[in-house]
Order: sequence, then structure tokens, then C-alpha cells
Amino acid sequence: MKKALVIMAAGMGSRYGGLKQIDSVGPNGEIIIDYSIYDAKLAGFSKVYFIIKRENYDIFREVIGDRIASQIETEYVFQELTNIPEGYKVPEERVKPWGTAHAIMSCLGKVKEPFLVINADDFYGRDAFVKVSEWIDKADLNADPMQYCMAGYILKNTLTEYGHVARGVCTMDENNYLTSIVERTKIMRRDGQVQYTEDEENWVDLDENSIVSMNCWCLTPKFIDETAKRFTEFLDENLEKNPLKSEYLLPTVIRELIDEGKATVEVLKTDATWFGVTYKDDKPYVVKSIKDKVDSGEYPSKLWE
Repeated sequence: MKKALVIMAAGMGSRYGGLKQIDSVGPNGEIIIDYSIYDAKLAGFSKVYFIIKRENYDIFREVIGDRIASQIETEYVFQELTNIPEGYKVPEERVKPWGTAHAIMSCLGKVKEPFLVINADDFYGRDAFVKVSEWIDKADLNADPMQYCMAGYILKNTLTEYGHVARGVCTMDENNYLTSIVERTKIMRRDGQVQYTEDEENWVDLDENSIVSMNCWCLTPKFIDETAKRFTEFLDENLEKNPLKSEYLLPTVIRELIDEGKATVEVLKTDATWFGVTYKDDKPYVVKSIKDKVDSGEYPSKLWE
């Protein structure tokens, strides 16, 4: 069965201070996306879609697209602020993309196969790609309710020392099926304790062994249809109260589908340690982590030779 990798790379990179998705971290100029694609290809994925801003098309092709296209089938999808339903308009001064669910909505009519969606600036580890690929081979992708899966990471393995992170905190049943997911946008370790805040003032303890989503979801084209159907409701609820920063998020759509009995999501747990360049201070750690993996033989020094 043909499997696709969908990489969300249209984010602003505001906390990092630049276009972090194309910042070199490997010994021969590789970027984090390279390692995700390399692992996905080994696991059996045969096509990659990059979701990017249209204005970044030339630089993406220069830095990675043309190189990757010689290794795996490659296509581009543009996430654009103007991709909204008729009768609505983009708020003045808004520059922030509409969020991860809107990114997937941008794939409507383009992605025709089951796909694994990931963030461009996160290192997921090969285990996640292998487990998801094996799950696809066994799943009934035409089932009703729809069958999806996600890679579930241990929260303490997904934190950075240099600031807060956003994670979808998961609850599962005894069979490891997702029952709820709550997006916590500011999680960090404070005085040794992992906590989150919703208002910048009150901090709430969070179990560091919680299972969280890193936006590593296996979905189908039917899910893309659902994001398009539900986007109008999101706009109706959020345009007035938060016109510049509200985001239409993947976990929200997935939680709604679970609550409505329209989808199941199996959580494939992994002990892999995440790393990424959320902040500029993260980069030295990422570079060292990649070097360690190269030195151990997990990756070749020149990734695509």
C-alpha cells in the first residue's frame, strides 16, 4: 500500500527567530527534515508532501526540495491565509497561519493516500515511523468509524531546557485507544516539576510520564474532508474574540471526531526522545544528538549517499 509523509512547514518560527525548518544540524548540512524523510523512507513511505508558505517555495526547493526529489517522490502544498470559506475575510494585520488543522485542510484534493503527518522542526526517531507504517499495513482504512493512529511520546522525553512547549496531553483506555486530548500550549519544567499554565499566572502540575502528542498522526483523505467541513464553525467561534492569533488545531478536530463516535485513534507508544529547535539555544543540543547518532552508526555521515 502506498503511504505518504506530510510535513507541516508553514509555521512562522517566531520563538526561534528565523526559518528554523531549514537550519542545518547534521555533519554535512542536513536539516531535521532530512532525518524524518530518511527514517520514513526506510519504514516504507514512498512520497512526501511539504506544506509551506508560497513565499518560501524557492528557498525550500533550494535547501531541500530539489535534493529530496531525487530520493523520494515530492510535492508541495501551500498553506495560505486566504484559503477560507466564501463570505469570510482574513482579519487585517493577521500574518499567523491558521493552525495545524488548516494546514491539513490545505491538502484537500491533493493527498490521495493514507499519510503520516509530522512537524518540520521536530526529530521523532525511527521507531515512530516503523510503528506507524506497520499499523497502516494491518489497519482497515475504509472502516466506519474511521481508524487512525498516533505516536505517543512520554512527556519528559519531549521538553526543552530553554522555554515552554505545546503538547497535546492524552488520555487512553485500557486498549491504548485515545479517549481525550487536551492541547496545553505552555508546558515547561519549573523547579524540577513539570507544569503548564493557561493564563501566565497559575501553574498546574503535570505528570512527566503522561503520554503526549507530537503531531505525529496517521490519517486518511477522509480526515482532510472533515477539517474542511469544520473550519467554518472554527471561524464563527474565534474570528471576533481572537482574530490575529486563534488557531485551528489538529487535536481539536480529532477530539471532536472521537467524541462524536466517528473515529478511533490507536496510540502507539514510543520511548524515543524528541528533540527540536523550538528556541535558538536548542540548536547545540540537537547538533550533538545528531552527531551521537551518526557516531553510533544509526545514520550515515552523508545521509543521502
